Amino acid sequence: MNRSTALLLIAIALVGFGIYRALYLPGMLVAPQVPVLLVVFALQAAFGIAAGVGVWRRASWAPLAIALLGASIVATALIEVLLGVIAALRALLDAGLAVLLSILLIAFVRNRDDAGRTREDG
Repeated sequence: MNRSTALLLIAIALVGFGIYRALYLPGMLVAPQVPVLLVVFALQAAFGIAAGVGVWRRASWAPLAIALLGASIVATALIEVLLGVIAALRALLDAGLAVLLSILLIAFVRNRDDAGRTREDG
């Protein structure tokens, strides 16, 4: 699989994750028991969609959007544990995977394709 196909699949996955998280929002808007959960899920949705669009367009800010998505996932896990929504071990797994995948995605997205360059091009 070449790099452009991989980037396109990553972009589709990020936008899909953002839309998936956005689907949580209508249920939270009906009776907002804990507004902070609404905010962190909205941030996940926004950063997921933004990261996907950034990767698709090969924007220079795409790694930042991926990092913000990972940070919002970690923040969501922390808030869910503090509120007693999920168990601490599950939150630790979610946060650890978010950090690991964010680092790997940022490394892949930041790695510029130098296959077409020659030594004289720089």
